[in-house]
Amino acid sequence: MENAASLQDLAMAIVVAVGVFGPAIGIGMIAAKALEAIGRNPDASGKVVTNMFIGIAFTEALAIFALVVGFIIKFA
Repeated sequence: MENAASLQDLAMAIVVAVGVFGPAIGIGMIAAKALEAIGRNPDASGKVVTNMFIGIAFTEALAIFALVVGFIIKFA
């Protein structure tokens, strides 16, 4: 029984690690492009920052889904 628990722990770690890797890259790209856009047109920074935070929220939701799936694997 202990072996099954350790396999569940390993599966959770892999699922969460892989599931968080994509959103982490996505958030970095969103921030980089937002800073680039603000650098090109500082007057539009209000709209750019607002849209950046919306994009970050949607991207972060994917990481939260990965965490939920990891918990389901661990405790189900």
